[in-house]
Amino acid sequence: MEWKLSFISKEDFTEHVKATIEKYGEKLESFDVKRFNKNIIDPIKLIFDKTVYRSTWDQIVSNEIFRQRDKSNNNDIGYFHQRIFQYIANCHVPDNGKEGGWDVIYTNAEGVTLPDGDVVHNVYVEMKNKHNTMNSASAGKTYIKMQNQLLKDDDCACFLVEAIAQKSQNIKWETTVDKNKVSHRRIRRVSLDQFYALVTGEEDAFYQMCMVLPEIIEEVVNSGEGINVPEDTVLEELKNIAGQIGEKSEAIAMAMAVYMLGFSTYNGFRGYLKDENDQDDAMLKRLYEYAKMIGEKK
Repeated sequence: MEWKLSFISKEDFTEHVKATIEKYGEKLESFDVKRFNKNIIDPIKLIFDKTVYRSTWDQIVSNEIFRQRDKSNNNDIGYFHQRIFQYIANCHVPDNGKEGGWDVIYTNAEGVTLPDGDVVHNVYVEMKNKHNTMNSASAGKTYIKMQNQLLKDDDCACFLVEAIAQKSQNIKWETTVDKNKVSHRRIRRVSLDQFYALVTGEEDAFYQMCMVLPEIIEEVVNSGEGINVPEDTVLEELKNIAGQIGEKSEAIAMAMAVYMLGFSTYNGFRGYLKDENDQDDAMLKRLYEYAKMIGEKK
């Protein structure tokens, strides 16, 4: 592909995408039934969701696997949003917890003109994935940190940069500290596109990055260089269990298989499996009766 980004090379961008995917770590490992049920799923919820949302078992199992993986993925995407600036001119990304704990520090010898007309040469950035991820205590702590930075450096501004902001903006941040409303013209709330525009000098730099991102991710994943593509087996394993139940209705058989993920020691279910590899036909019949009782239809 012809490389169109002037503010970062294709090699650096590709390396950053690869590093971000590698941060996914164990979340890229495949799911089998044992991992799927590590924290014990709620079978009743799965069956309600499947029926109410008119999903297939394939869809509902895939959604649950996605939910489990997604719980910690925001940190990985935060890594992408923050660390990309190490490749952009005049930006510095401190090591975690170092240099005041700032996510990005931007320095411009020619000066940065803020919307209110002030000119500064240093911008200290705290990054958040979404505009609503900070509670009042966290917001207050962050604001005080920014106030302290202004006291130490009178040639700076402090930005709360939000990847998913309510809208494109670069505005004075107004929040509450100790029950008092506070604001300062050099403490600003900035959407990610506006921050890209500031540090690159290109108004649509963030848009440009988004346009090349899908293809680069695809290239990195297809390269196979240290990237594991998960091959989940949960649905196949559940179907195998259901197939051994001997029930003609697939709905009932799959319900039985799912119930056993959470209810194998419950009254009426206990004894369904004598051990991990041995199935008890008598308990299968009892499980079938239970499935009918709660309303699964043939």
